[in-house]
Amino acid sequence: MVGAGLLVLALLSGCTTAAVPPSSATPSSSPAPTPAAPDSNGASSPSPGPASSSALPPRLSPEAQMETDRLLILAAKANDAARVRELIAAGGNVNAKDDIQDSAFLYAGAEGFNEVLQLTLAAGADVRSTNRYGGTALIPASEHGHTETVRILIEAGVPVDHVNNLGWTAMQEAILLNNGGPNQQDVLRQLLAAGANPDIRDPQGRTALQNAERLGFTEIAALIRGR
Repeated sequence: MVGAGLLVLALLSGCTTAAVPPSSATPSSSPAPTPAAPDSNGASSPSPGPASSSALPPRLSPEAQMETDRLLILAAKANDAARVRELIAAGGNVNAKDDIQDSAFLYAGAEGFNEVLQLTLAAGADVRSTNRYGGTALIPASEHGHTETVRILIEAGVPVDHVNNLGWTAMQEAILLNNGGPNQQDVLRQLLAAGANPDIRDPQGRTALQNAERLGFTEIAALIRGR
C-alpha cells in the first residue's frame, strides 16, 4: 500500500514538472541534481526531458494567448519579420484569425511577405486554411502576381485547384483580376506545372483559356493551350 502511494506521488510529481516551465518547476535549491543526471550516464533518460520541454512554445493562459495571437497578426500585417519571430517563440499561433478572418499565414501569403510567410510555415501554418472569401493563400498571391510567393505556397502544398466563394481558382483569379503581364504569365506557368486544371469553369461557365482569350491575354492563352 505504501509502495503504491509512493508510485502515484512519483507520477504526479512528474506530470507537474512537465506542465510548468523549467524555471518555475525547479526550486533554487535543486540545480545540483539536474546536472548530476547527465553526468552519471551521458545520454541517459533525464537529459532529453529538459531539452524537449524548452523547445516547446510556452503555455499561455487563454487571455494571454488571444493577446499574443492578436499582436502576431498585427506584426505580420506590418511585415515585421523580427517581431513575428519573437511572437511565434512566445507562443503565438500562426493559424489564429482576426475578426476579418486573416491569420499571419494567410495575410503574408496574400501580400507576398515572403520572410514572414516562411516563418509561419516553419511554425506549422495550415496550408489548407481559408480567408473570408473562402480562398487559400495561393489564390490572392496568384491574383497579385507574387511569383516567389506562389512558388513557396505550391512547394508547401497549398491546393492548386481550390475554388473560393466567388467560384474562382488561383488560375482563374490570376487571369481575371490582373493585366496578363509577365508576372501573371509566370504564375500561370507555375500553376500549370503544379498540375492546376485550366478546365475548371468560373460561375459564368468560362474556362481559364476562354477568359484569357476574352481579355486579350494572348501569352497566357498560349501557355494554357501548350500545357
